[in-house]
Amino acid sequence: QVRLVESGGGLVQAGGSLRLSCAASGFTFSRTHMGWFRQAPGKEREFVGAITWSGGSTYYREFLKGRFTISRDNAKNTLYLQMNSLKPEDTAIYYCAASYELGREVADYYYWGQGTHVTVSS
Repeated sequence: QVRLVESGGGLVQAGGSLRLSCAASGFTFSRTHMGWFRQAPGKEREFVGAITWSGGSTYYREFLKGRFTISRDNAKNTLYLQMNSLKPEDTAIYYCAASYELGREVADYYYWGQGTHVTVSS
């Protein structure tokens, strides 16, 4: 059974950091591109960033670049999102997702986790 389970969310103050994890199982993680998305209340799910199957290349939404870092550990079947200098507008549910073709759209991904909530207080 394919599963993606996010963890590491919580409440942090503005300027703080969080590291999210996504544990994958049920598919060949090491040959699958991975992405992070987020969805704030009342808003559409939006692309955060993506990483190629080997971890050799990463891609970010431009305004997040420099604060967020995506990485993966294929030996552990785990995807990470390091978030630094957090802002209240980063408050959202964060989702990890998988695809065999790297993309920036929700429709490009076919495996999804259930999300982990991040709240950034001012």
